[in-house]
Amino acid sequence: MAEWDGASLENWCTRKEIGGSNPSSSAIYLSGDIRRNPRQLNKTRNTRIFTGYFVRMRPEVSGDSRSLKGVTLGVFCSQLGCILQNGEILTPVSTEIEKAEATSLPRTRFPCRLTDKEIKNAKAKAQAYSKVDGGGLCLWVTKAGSKLWRWSYRFEGKEKLMSLGEYPYISLSDARQKYSDARMLLAKDIDPMAQRKAEKTAKKAGAENSFQSVAKKWVEHWHHKKSPRHVAYVKRRMEADILPLLGPRPITEIEAPEVVAMVMAIEERGAGVIARRALQTTAQIFRYGIAHGHTKRNPASEFRAGDILKPVRATNYARIEAKELPDLLRRTEIYQGTHVTRLAMKLMTLTFLRTSELIGGLWAEVDFEAARWDIPKERMKMKEPHIVPLARQTLEVLELLHDLTGHSKWLFPGDRDLKKCMSNNTILKALERMGYKGAMTGHGFRGVASTILHELGYKSDYIELQLAHLKENKVRAAYDYARFLGPRTKMMQDWADFLEKAQKTGKVPKFTGMVAREFDES
Repeated sequence: MAEWDGASLENWCTRKEIGGSNPSSSAIYLSGDIRRNPRQLNKTRNTRIFTGYFVRMRPEVSGDSRSLKGVTLGVFCSQLGCILQNGEILTPVSTEIEKAEATSLPRTRFPCRLTDKEIKNAKAKAQAYSKVDGGGLCLWVTKAGSKLWRWSYRFEGKEKLMSLGEYPYISLSDARQKYSDARMLLAKDIDPMAQRKAEKTAKKAGAENSFQSVAKKWVEHWHHKKSPRHVAYVKRRMEADILPLLGPRPITEIEAPEVVAMVMAIEERGAGVIARRALQTTAQIFRYGIAHGHTKRNPASEFRAGDILKPVRATNYARIEAKELPDLLRRTEIYQGTHVTRLAMKLMTLTFLRTSELIGGLWAEVDFEAARWDIPKERMKMKEPHIVPLARQTLEVLELLHDLTGHSKWLFPGDRDLKKCMSNNTILKALERMGYKGAMTGHGFRGVASTILHELGYKSDYIELQLAHLKENKVRAAYDYARFLGPRTKMMQDWADFLEKAQKTGKVPKFTGMVAREFDES
């Protein structure tokens, strides 16, 4: 009687089988210890061997076969404790086996395992059928022609059937790997189907509590008091910079180093300001998550931007000096672009509005008879309503503009899409074409007006209210957007006269008795 090493058994198992028409009532997994000492069968019914082999005194059904089989390393044995060599029964391992006349059983070879060609050629029949690959793994061919991988096994005395996927999406080699992985779990007394279900449940729970899902809920909560433009900007920045790195991760597992890596990656491309904003947004999402029970800590607040990012120098919007204003006004008058853009630049100088507040203007907001432009709080940066007193020159510009765009609801409809307002970059690009690239911006008109009016002696309260500035130390409830409306109206007319004279003379005019006088604060 010859002993087999593991390699010989594993090689043999791919092509050999011993079977019979009258199998015994029990089957075992062969093991090295059993081959060396077959009498162990009388001592145990279920033994785990250090090599990973098992000895089990139980039947096992494979596929649709009715024979009772035991398996180890793919070796199938229909008889109790047979010693195998070259696919033949050489010697029974006990007197009981000898009495059973095991040697008289027919000797058969193991049928070939499935091949890709055989699987591809398997056709649908009137009834579903299976093609056995071995070890309980089979290919189930349905009446409709679908080919499904299945594995039958027993766990805690119960027969179970596990689906491993559909061919050809799961290839033969993939199915065997899935089968092998499942067998490893079974060898550790873990139910493969229960394990797979637990993993799916954990994955689903993780996805529902991912950083991305919490970020989406935060946006829904946060966006109500924000302008659509700002909300769109924050969403774009999240999708471009934050979510690719943190989005799929469970929010409870994210640590500070991951947030640091995300922020520093943004800075490395030269976007230091955006990196700081990304950190602020991330911290807000974590705070929301804590408030709603999604996580217990905020790793984005465990460090400051200054701890990891380089200092960002604060810069004001580019703007010209007061002495350069007359030349800009003259160039605006002869601007070679569209009339609508030219009028937009003129209104920027006359109204002190921010670019987004100007280009988003609606004709319904303008009252020509009352000579005022009432802008609702939803369109203002500071979320407070605002009044722009309209000087004589401003009304003239608006009347010209109405002839051009009065058919639209917008003062400045878009060139390509009339349903939208003018692009935010239109005025900036016009200034660049006029030779002011890097020297002047749309927002710069506000700075020029503020500087000149302060130098001419106008009260800061008048100027700040007309610029729609709301100081942080003031209570919003006390903000009166109509306060000093009389003095502000006179100031705006004086400013329009100043611009008109500067444009005509090409020089900065002196305010002789025209401005810098006290007004009745009514």
